[in-house]
Amino acid sequence: MSKYEENLYKYTGYLGSSDDYAAAKAVLLGVPMDATVSFKPGARFGPLAVRNASYGLEEYSLELDRALDECRYFDSGNVWIPPGNVERSLALTAAAVAKVVADGKIPLTLGGEHLVSLPAIQAVAARYPDLVVLHFDAHADLRQEFFGETHSHAAVFRRAYETVKPKNIYHFGIRSGDREEIAFGREHSNLFLYEILAPLQQVLPSLAGRPVYVSLDIDVVDPAFAPGTGTPEPGGCTSREILEAIHRIGRSGVQIVGFDLVEIAPDLDHSGITAMLGAKLVREVLLAFA
Repeated sequence: MSKYEENLYKYTGYLGSSDDYAAAKAVLLGVPMDATVSFKPGARFGPLAVRNASYGLEEYSLELDRALDECRYFDSGNVWIPPGNVERSLALTAAAVAKVVADGKIPLTLGGEHLVSLPAIQAVAARYPDLVVLHFDAHADLRQEFFGETHSHAAVFRRAYETVKPKNIYHFGIRSGDREEIAFGREHSNLFLYEILAPLQQVLPSLAGRPVYVSLDIDVVDPAFAPGTGTPEPGGCTSREILEAIHRIGRSGVQIVGFDLVEIAPDLDHSGITAMLGAKLVREVLLAFA
């Protein structure tokens, strides 16, 4: 294994993770892929950065009054991603997530670019045909293709529409996209521009008891709070608001069956605050959902 591979796939488990897969309710999977990023690369190093940052956190959440030692979760390390082979990378990710789902556990996927959400959503939807997806993002990601590629992080939710019923997909915090994709999203799904908390509160009561997958692109957060991402977009929510969104979902009574956190590019944020926010989001997700 080369030094590059050792750095990329070096295993550092998330804070407090168990070594007992069988007993775990949730399983973390890193997917270090950024093959289709359209501006600044580096999201492949996100999973390792989030894990490393987690050791700067307390295990206890004041908001939830719970600690990680009360939660059963397993960190399985990173899916092996062959650089440059997008289709093979997606297939390997789908297989890894499908195994977690088949074992009756909740997959928590750490990207990587947003395209890694597609195989994760597909694997979860195979188990839950009426799956609902809550998508938090600065970008609609609804292009039919981007630079001629239908498998792109800019087209991930256009592809997800081919698996999940469009009216079962809710987009929050969107503040960027071209005219066609915004029109498409307004016509075919549930597109909420700029805001996350007010529309989320409106939607959640209708989803109680239903299987829900949450996809969170870190760039939904304003770059003042999360600069370490490849396509930063000014005008987003605060770190406090995105944490509150996770708490509201956790309190809502929905059945969380999958989660991903994507597009953290640690080399673009030398302070490490983006990875730290990501690590805290994962902690709150574990405590709220698992």
